[in-house]
Parts: sequence; C-alpha cells; structure tokens
Amino acid sequence: MKTWFKSGSPWVWMTAGTVSISLVAVLGLLLLIAWRGLVYFWPASVYQFEVRDQFGNVSTVVGEIHDREQVPVSQLREAGRDIQGAPTDLVTRYLVKTGNREFVDLDFRWILETDIIERTKPANIARVERTKNGNFYGEVLQVLEGQQPVAGDVAEVLQQRIDRVGELTDGMADIQHGDIGGINYKLEKIRLRERGDELRDRLTQERIDDYNAQREALRTEYLGYEKELFALREETERDTVVIKDMRGESVHISMKYVLDVIYPNDMSVFAKAGHWFVEVGKFISSEPREANTEGGVFPAIFGTVFMVMLMAVVVTPFGVVAAIYLHEYAGKNALTKIIRTAVINLAGVPSIVYGVFGLGFFVYVMGGSIDQLFYPEALPSPTFGTPGMMWSALTLAILTLPVVIVSTEEGLSRIPSTVRQGSLALGATKAETLWRIVLPMASPAIMTGLILAVARAAGEVAPLMLVGVVKMAPTLPVDGNFPFIHLDRKFMHLGFHIYDVGFQSPNVEAARPLVYATSFLLVTVIVGLNITAIGIRNHLREKYRSLEH
Repeated sequence: MKTWFKSGSPWVWMTAGTVSISLVAVLGLLLLIAWRGLVYFWPASVYQFEVRDQFGNVSTVVGEIHDREQVPVSQLREAGRDIQGAPTDLVTRYLVKTGNREFVDLDFRWILETDIIERTKPANIARVERTKNGNFYGEVLQVLEGQQPVAGDVAEVLQQRIDRVGELTDGMADIQHGDIGGINYKLEKIRLRERGDELRDRLTQERIDDYNAQREALRTEYLGYEKELFALREETERDTVVIKDMRGESVHISMKYVLDVIYPNDMSVFAKAGHWFVEVGKFISSEPREANTEGGVFPAIFGTVFMVMLMAVVVTPFGVVAAIYLHEYAGKNALTKIIRTAVINLAGVPSIVYGVFGLGFFVYVMGGSIDQLFYPEALPSPTFGTPGMMWSALTLAILTLPVVIVSTEEGLSRIPSTVRQGSLALGATKAETLWRIVLPMASPAIMTGLILAVARAAGEVAPLMLVGVVKMAPTLPVDGNFPFIHLDRKFMHLGFHIYDVGFQSPNVEAARPLVYATSFLLVTVIVGLNITAIGIRNHLREKYRSLEH
C-alpha cells in the first residue's frame, strides 16, 4: 500500500474521479435546464375540474396542470382550511394555468385534491394562443365572418382564418417597419440636415424650400402607405371566433388577436411532437410579447451574437498587438513585469467595474465628444452619447482583453527561437518573420484566447446593463436604412432577458419556464460560437503544423 501511494496512482485516480464528478454535475445541470425549459413547448393536456371551495360553492375550472406538490394537512389547517376526509397527512395540490385573463382574476390558481369533485379531460377543449391576455381555454362554437356564421368544419375554417390573418399581419409589419419606418427615418434625416444648416448659418430660403418639398413628397408617400395599412387592419378585424369558456358563457374573440388554436386532448404523441418543434421554432424566430413572458427571443439572440462578434473584431487585433509587443519587442525589465502583472490582475476585476468605466469613459466622454463634433444638430438628444451597441462591445473588449493577451503570449513563447533565427538568417526582416512565420504558428493560441473571450463575454450581464442593453428594443441594430448597421442603438441580450424574465416579471409562474428555456438557449449559443472558433483553431493548427518542423 505504501509503495502504491508513492507511485502516485491514488492521486491520478483522485484527479480522474474529481473530473468525472464535475463533468457529471455540469451535464446534469444542463439536462435539468433543458428539461425544465423545453417541456414548456410540449402541448399539455387540458383538464376540466368541478371544484367545491371552503364555503361550499361549486365552480368549474378549465386549464393545464402546471405543477403539483404535497402539502401537510396540519399546515393547511393552520392556514384556516378545514380539510375533511384526507386519507394521509399529506394532500396534493395542483397549480392550474387557467388563462382567460380578462375574465378570471388569476392566471394561475392552486386547487387542493380534497376540493375536486370531478376531474375530466374533455375532447373538444381548445387552447387559443393570443397576442394579448395570454391563452384562452374553452370550446370553439363557430367562426363569424362579419356577423354571419361560416359554414364547414369549425377546426378547418378556423385554421384557414388564422393563416389569412397571419398573412395580413405580416403585410402590416412590412409596411410599418419597412416602408413607413423608412419614411420616418428619412424625415428625421431631413430635420437634422436642416438643423445643421441653421447652426452653420447656411440655411437659405432655397434650401428651406428644398427641404419642404422633400417633406411633402415623403408625406404624400406616407399617406399612401397609411391608407394601405388601415385597409389591412380592417381586414384583420373582419373575422371573429366564438368560444364557450369555463363560466359557460360565449366569448367573441377577434381573429386579429389569435395566433394559433390546438386541441391538445385530441392530439397523438406524434402530433404533439410536431407541434413541439413548431413552438420551439417560433420561440427562436419571433419577438417577445406580454412583458417578455410570452413569445420568442429572436431580438435577444441577434443582439447577443452581433455584440459578441463585434467584440471579437475589436479585442483580437488589440490583444494580439499587445502580446507581440510584450513578448517580441519589450525589454526584460521591471517595467515589463509590472505591465504583465497589471494585465493578469485586470482579469480579476469585477465586471460591473468595467461597466462603470464604459459608462463614464466610452458613453459620456467619447460619445459626448462625438456628438459635439459630428452630431451637433441632434443635440440635446444624444446620438452616441448614450448607451448603445458599440459601447457595449468596446466595454466587453476591455474586459476580455487580458485573456487574449495572456493566451497569445503563451503561444508566442512556445515557438522555438531557432525558427525566428532561421528566418532572419535567410534575409527576412523581423516584421516579415512575425507576419509570415510567428503569427501563423501562434494562430491556434490566438484562437484559444478568442474562444475564452467569447465564452465570457456572451454570458456577461452586469456591465451591459450600464452601457447598452434594454428590456425591449424597438428595432434591431441592423435594418434596411443607410448605413444599415446602427451601432448607436440599444439592443436586447439573452443574459439580461433571463434576469428580466426571472426577477422583474409581473407574472412569475408564467415566466418561470421561459427562464429555463432562455438559459438553455444562451448555453447553446455560447457552445455554438465556441465550436465554430474551435473548428477554425483546429484548421489553423493543421495548416501551419509544417512550420514547426
């Protein structure tokens, strides 16, 4: 045994066991997040409960079982509930998502097992997904076109009308965000040019007439699009679906609010699986709604990826140049050691400190100076002197710069000095040696630093709250208006979206599954970015392997 300990085998096994436990813990956590998040998109069965409350009143509750838990009978009695006939010391209670938010006080309600008189799963219960007020549960009676019932199978007719409204809504969105948005953008540019001429004493009557003519032409074009938009809006309001809710009353819902209608109790497993994939796709590709508790997260995905890519473009050259200077040109003295120590210590600075620095230096100093020099006509409304995409990318570039510097310098130190000396002996200059020999050989290490930088930057939230991220961005940083990429705009981020949904949501129960789903999506985005960078690194490693021999 003593010889075995001296051989070092126990420490090898201990290290392997620790790594295995850590790996299992990470995978288990990811599986838990994936399960709790992705199950949200599975069409749950809709139940109808006949419930008797503590006062003896009987009512009907229709909804999905969202959660269940065991509650001690003693706890319920202490809370004032008179529990009769409980077979054990524990009573099951169900958290039921009832929807129908405009007619029911609570979107979610707890129902005790002892209060349930009867629980059924009706075959004709529909779940209506809407753009406002959440889901609606009930029995679809008929579809009205105007005030007249539409003949035919109700489910088929309803789906046809949903598709029709969807096409009309897409047309309205194209006009609002494309045509009308472009006109508003041009009108604002005209206003700024006119204000700029006024500040520079160049606003002649001829220019005023020209600006007015441009405005008039744009207003005429605007009225045409507005008329078309109103016509489409009237078309979306034509149809109505009549649904019998759990109160037994017929409710008229305009089709312009209906996104989808399914009958989960009638769906097979394969039908539910197909609908699950459709819902996941909608979650990824659509915009959020209802205070971020419903809808998708596409703007947050776009903002996260775009910001990380912009950060990578900024941090890579600066980090590589700094590492080259420290390793290839700087002398081996006390000052260089202090600089290296400072770079390493920067990696341990709390991220919120970088956010404060970005807000003070990038936003107020640099952004304010840019506004004074190049956008005086827009003042006092700031253009770059306000948090935005560019300042967020620069702040995270400063935050991740030490990682790139250290990784690149480690890669440079592994290149044998004989390679440099051989290149110089053959007549190459030091710059040519660095560009053609050293940097290609160090490119895998540079990519490693970039991978670490991307992994950290994509998950950061605290500094972004100060320098650019918002709860809801009206437009993306990229659109069809010149210059097409607007780095001054604020943006949405998956990390901040998780924080907002989890801690600032007005409907906690509805938002909880979205927290898991968005968290899993953020991990997936980070893994995807890292896999892409790792693939590039491996390609570079194979490409320049011959330079090592």
